[in-house]
Amino acid sequence: MSSITFKNLNKTYPNGFISVKDVSLYIEDGEFATFHGPSGCGKSTILRMVGGLEDITSGEIYLGEVLLNEVLPKDRRLAMAFQNYALYPPLNVYENIGLGLTLRDFPHNIIDSRVKAAAEFLEIPSILDKRIRSISEAEKQKTALARAIACHPEVFLVDEDFSRGNAHRHAEMLHDILRINKELKITTLYITNDYQEAIRLNKKIIFIKDGEIISTEEPAL
Repeated sequence: MSSITFKNLNKTYPNGFISVKDVSLYIEDGEFATFHGPSGCGKSTILRMVGGLEDITSGEIYLGEVLLNEVLPKDRRLAMAFQNYALYPPLNVYENIGLGLTLRDFPHNIIDSRVKAAAEFLEIPSILDKRIRSISEAEKQKTALARAIACHPEVFLVDEDFSRGNAHRHAEMLHDILRINKELKITTLYITNDYQEAIRLNKKIIFIKDGEIISTEEPAL
C-alpha cells in the first residue's frame, strides 16, 4: 500500500515559529494530491517531513501501515524533486539515473534494466552516454525524473520550483509527472502557489494557510 496518512502533524522551529499546525490527512494509494497555498504557508515543510528532510515536532506520518517517523530518509520508498536537479556533472546521464541504485548496491543487470526503462519512459535513451554539462536544461529535468522513477518509489514528492524558472519546461514537467502518476501508479504529492494551475490539474487539492489545512477539494468527475 502506498497511501499517505498524516495524524496531528506539527512542526515548530527552535525560534518558536510554527510552520505546520495539527495537520491530519489521508491520501489514497496512487492518488495525485496538490498542496496549494501562499509562500511560507507550510506546504513545502510537509513534503520535506514526508521525505525525512525535516524533523517532526509531533504527530505521525504513515506510508501504508509503516510509521515513517523513525525511518531514515535513505530507507523511505520515496523519490523527491525539489528546486534543483541535483545531478552530478562528472557522471554521464546513464550514471546519474542509476546513481541511487548504485549507492544501494543493486546488481549491475538490475541497474541497467531500470536505467534503460526509465530513460525510455522519459524519452531520453539517445542521451544516456552524454555528460551532464553537454545536455539541455529540458534534458536535465528529464534525467532527474528518470533517476527518481528508476528507484521504483512508492511516493513521488514534487516541489513547484523544480522547473518554475521556465514556463515551457514547467509544462513539460507537469506532463511527465502526470504520466508517472497515471501510468506507473505512483502516489504523487505536488505543491504549487498557483491557484489556476491547482484547479487546472483537476486533482485532489489541499488548501493550506498559516500551516493549517483550511479545506480540501476533490477532482471534478
